[in-house]
Amino acid sequence: MSITHYICKYTPVELLTALGGQCVVLDGMADKFDHSDQVSHPNLCGFGKAVLEACLSGQVKELVLVNCCDSIRSVYDVLLEHGKLDFLYFMDMLHCGGDCTRTRTKGELLRLAKAYGEYKGTAFDEAAFRAAFAPNPRPTQPYLSVLGGRVGEPLFQMMAQSMPLPVRNDTCVHNRDVAMPPEGGDFDALMDWYAGALLEQLPCMRMTDTTGRRQLTCDPNLKGVIYHTVKFCDYYGFEYARLRQECTAPMLKLESDYTIQSSGQLLTRLEAFAETLNPAVMGIREGGRAMGKGNYYVGIDSGSTSTDVAILDKEQHLVAGVILPTGAGAAAGADRALETALAQAGLTREDIAATVTTGYGRTAIELGNKSITEITCHARGAFFLDPTVRTIIDIGGQDSKVIRIDEQGNVVNFVMNDKCAAGTGRFLELMARTLELSMDEMSTAGLDWKEEITISSMCTVFAESEVVSLIAQNKRRADIIHGLNQSVASKTCALCRRIGGEPNYMMTGGVSRNQGVVDAIQRQLGVMLVISDKAQLNGALGAALFAMEL
Repeated sequence: MSITHYICKYTPVELLTALGGQCVVLDGMADKFDHSDQVSHPNLCGFGKAVLEACLSGQVKELVLVNCCDSIRSVYDVLLEHGKLDFLYFMDMLHCGGDCTRTRTKGELLRLAKAYGEYKGTAFDEAAFRAAFAPNPRPTQPYLSVLGGRVGEPLFQMMAQSMPLPVRNDTCVHNRDVAMPPEGGDFDALMDWYAGALLEQLPCMRMTDTTGRRQLTCDPNLKGVIYHTVKFCDYYGFEYARLRQECTAPMLKLESDYTIQSSGQLLTRLEAFAETLNPAVMGIREGGRAMGKGNYYVGIDSGSTSTDVAILDKEQHLVAGVILPTGAGAAAGADRALETALAQAGLTREDIAATVTTGYGRTAIELGNKSITEITCHARGAFFLDPTVRTIIDIGGQDSKVIRIDEQGNVVNFVMNDKCAAGTGRFLELMARTLELSMDEMSTAGLDWKEEITISSMCTVFAESEVVSLIAQNKRRADIIHGLNQSVASKTCALCRRIGGEPNYMMTGGVSRNQGVVDAIQRQLGVMLVISDKAQLNGALGAALFAMEL
């Protein structure tokens, strides 16, 4: 039997089933948008492009769309011109309630029933219609909810596998719950009732009256929210802003472009959120290669630029600290850094009692007994170095993050910039090369500035073009570097404001050694930053502290 795909909770799935259809939600994610980019506007949302990609690549042959938004209307127009579907239908539903909307929706149902019945060569089967209704009750046990805009199935499975509690998909089409039909009545009467039942569901954010959505976060069994939005989609951004003020459950904000290319960064956020929900179970992956039964504890922080290793003894004294370039492979880099640290401390692997890995390369390293995200490890390391710290700023090689912790050192909230190199260590390295400076020279060269220069670009590539242009204008190197430092500080302080950062602030990571950036952040925040001499080892130090608890 052929499959009819749909994308919206207001799609009359029961009617299509009664006409012989087998209905499936279209929520796959694309590897890339080769087909859709050829025929669609570049600012079409990722979900719209994913729908186009599935249709244009031949994965979808029958599709029923609802006018959720302008993007879906654009998708329909493109498919009319370029698609080769066997059946394509567009339902035009109003965004409000009332008798007029119900009458209009009934007319749309009758129009669809006629078109789909003719396509299938079938007649309406009332028994199949009634059997197609399925209740969608709320959980009776503690659970987590994915709210917001539609989430692709691969990403939802990643969420479900990462969390310490069952995860329920309450986004868009998946919180569909149409009432059971009444007994009796002819086809016309059934369609009249059905139009009202579709409209009376818990509303999506496209509807004029969305107050009913508050019941999604008023459930006493709800223990956390993952709020998902799709890039270029504004509907659910408004709801997230409200929930930030109203929702008492822990909440993580994720944005995706409906491809699987950013799965590594998203997984880090999910695992860190899981660790905040269940501090007693630190880490997602356990059971790496067994280590020795000695008296020392190792933390390995595998980052994009450097691999850091910290070794602690039983009294929590740092006996070795190593920072080496990661190189081409995380596993090889970790092995090399560990051997260097052991040699520095005069130890062997048999002296190691336990090892915890962290950083983006943590899952590729088999040395560890447990893997914990860098969010949680940075919080633990910073609190160990200074228990008065409440906000941690970490600017790494490929991302920057701000973490808020409480009086016990537990992560309260965090935010990351991992979608663009602007504002990261990579950005500064590229600018140093452009200015023909070493990183040490770059660190202080902007302190003697005279002219306020604004580097306006939000993109690393365009920022480099700005710098080249400024050089051509004979601008002083110190002034250009000051502008770059200000740019990094602005992006970092924006993250601090988003998370509600509060003193004391600690800065960790390699960029904490850049005096120009540190000064710029301090000026914009209006506070002094705590910077330890172990700042760059902070993630590895936190991992080693967790290793002591295994």
